[in-house]
Amino acid sequence: MATEAVMTTTEPQKRNRIQVSNTKKPLFFYVNLAKRYIQQHNEVELSALGMAITTVVTIAEILKNNGLATEKKVLTSTVGMKDENKGRFIQKAKIEIVLRKSEKFDSLMTAAAPPATDSDAAAKDKE
Repeated sequence: MATEAVMTTTEPQKRNRIQVSNTKKPLFFYVNLAKRYIQQHNEVELSALGMAITTVVTIAEILKNNGLATEKKVLTSTVGMKDENKGRFIQKAKIEIVLRKSEKFDSLMTAAAPPATDSDAAAKDKE
């Protein structure tokens, strides 16, 4: 079932927003992208429609359970969308979860980084 989003506001695309699909990318693609956004912007906004909502909740829980993020805000709503197959408007559930960087984020990310190899050290010496 193909659907098309109908935007009712002219909100600019946020640099730290991830719009999650449950069919396009694997779960840990989104988890790793969210980590990068938290590192760059100190928070990330995850959003999804319909069946992808469970994926967003899972991503948020992975980040929270690993101590990387804390929950700042959770919003739920419904969005009117045009169903391209039937040509009528349908209502879809929407969720937005905003996570902020935890106090332990930097130390956890440093600990998770792979250890430097001799070739990494040699490359740094050349800089």
